[in-house]
Amino acid sequence: MPMMPVVLSSSARTVFGSVRQRLPRFRPTSWRSLVVPVLCAFAVLAQAQTAPTPSVAKDVPQLSLNDWLTRIHDASRQRAYVGTFVVSAGNDISTSRIWHVCDGQQQMERIDTLSGEPRMTIRRNSDVITFAPETKQAWMDNRESLGLFPELLRTPSNLIPEFYQHRELGVDRVAGHKAQVIEIVPKDSLRFGYRIWSEVSTGLVVKLQTLAHDGQVLEQLAYSELQLDAPVSMGKLTRLMRNTRGYDIYRPTIRRTTAEAEGWRLSEPVPGFQSMSCHVRESSGDSGGLSPMQWVFSDGLASVSLFIQAYDGTRHQQENSITSGATQSVSRKLGDHWVTVMGEVPKATLEQFARVLERIR
Repeated sequence: MPMMPVVLSSSARTVFGSVRQRLPRFRPTSWRSLVVPVLCAFAVLAQAQTAPTPSVAKDVPQLSLNDWLTRIHDASRQRAYVGTFVVSAGNDISTSRIWHVCDGQQQMERIDTLSGEPRMTIRRNSDVITFAPETKQAWMDNRESLGLFPELLRTPSNLIPEFYQHRELGVDRVAGHKAQVIEIVPKDSLRFGYRIWSEVSTGLVVKLQTLAHDGQVLEQLAYSELQLDAPVSMGKLTRLMRNTRGYDIYRPTIRRTTAEAEGWRLSEPVPGFQSMSCHVRESSGDSGGLSPMQWVFSDGLASVSLFIQAYDGTRHQQENSITSGATQSVSRKLGDHWVTVMGEVPKATLEQFARVLERIR
């Protein structure tokens, strides 16, 4: 069975109304690179950019970090919009078109890739389907976590201010919209920083940069064109989502579990990161508890996924690492298993996860 191009969830994961989590990346033989985010390969140009010159934002009140993040989190749930956004990471650039609508309870959106392989992804709340028109294949998925940025509303306890601080940089314009610029700075070396452009009247994120500790822009997402309060039809999106005629449909069997139940644990916690979910992908060929497992952690902004599967000497090298924009990945053999740790965090953070992961049975 072909594998669906995974979409990862990750650090500043879709502050763009959960868009980024559904863009194609790469993943280690399992499912959706993280994501829902994380095993995929994004695109975009990461250039060192300077922060906008601060200007006095008289029409935007000074807010706490949690207030800003809550406003950003809620923005995409309260607006209909249509736009074109560009993701830049490393030497790659990808462009997609999004239609987003909500009625207070139901959220729907459609994302069409405008570069690379044609893909159309439609989401209704947690139900997601991705169409590949050239191969007439479609992948259906149900995602508890949509990788919305920030994750603070679903983490067991809100510890974000313990690990990040923020500053307001003033007002700028993106895609014709006035936006307040906020920079979120980590207090340690285990996470990246972010620079966020939040549309003044709605709070919607119109631009997002992931920053290295030296201020270098590792990855950027930005709308090149955005229409707020657009007339998006939920009925039309529903019909498109249901129209699978002529497509081969693939639906992975995912079982919710715990790492302990599967025989894994961390010998010590990685500061700030809390376990969010754990799932196993079932298949008829798996036995002995070796089904591929994904264990997701988050500190409220950044997320890390541990992918664990049976070791296969014909496919797995002894150790490797991959960098694509802000996304880092390290893989290594652990006993009879192959472990890949991926996230939009510094490589040293992933190595710390790999170091404290241990088999308990």
